[in-house]
Amino acid sequence: MQQIVTSLIPFPNIRWWSVVADHTHVIFDHAEHFAKMTYRNRYYITGANGLIQLTVPLAHGRNQRTAMQDVLIDNKERWQVQHWRTLFSVYGRTPYFEHYAPSLEQLFLQKFDKLVAFNEASVHWLKKELRIGFDEESAPAYKKYELPVHDMRNACKPGMEKKAMPESEGLYYQVFSERNGFYPNLSMLDLLFAEGPAAMSIINRNKEIINRWV
Repeated sequence: MQQIVTSLIPFPNIRWWSVVADHTHVIFDHAEHFAKMTYRNRYYITGANGLIQLTVPLAHGRNQRTAMQDVLIDNKERWQVQHWRTLFSVYGRTPYFEHYAPSLEQLFLQKFDKLVAFNEASVHWLKKELRIGFDEESAPAYKKYELPVHDMRNACKPGMEKKAMPESEGLYYQVFSERNGFYPNLSMLDLLFAEGPAAMSIINRNKEIINRWV
């Protein structure tokens, strides 16, 4: 069994799926401390003016030192409405947005009190649409893992996606790339809306390139 332990992050990026999809069993760490400036409450897409960061607001701010399973969402802000409107505005004319929009909108219409609940729902939605069949479990207590378990928890820091590449270096057609260049390692939503069922095939053909997106 090929096992990996990872943080639970919202709408994980392309490289995350590239790595995780190679494993048969995924352990989601619910007990690790929330860390600011990571993917744990944010994901990235591209828009007409460049990179867009979509953030899930937290009830006690981003400086808390709390286990992920205890982090609460600040639902006083209409963040789900804002996220959905942004996705619709950016991707509404992409080839596959119309296909995925109905079920994805339902996710944004649900109320989530805990960050791990929203993150988990987003992962499960993508897992279903990508037709990936790994087994999974939640780790309620923090622990160190040794090989052969692949520990991916420290790889959840944004970086490469903030630097646009020439459009010609893109692995797929990305909206606004003719204006802004190609942003690597965005949320898997970006690739899915562009390529639909071919998304994982594109990842599998380009693993060497994607692994450099760190």
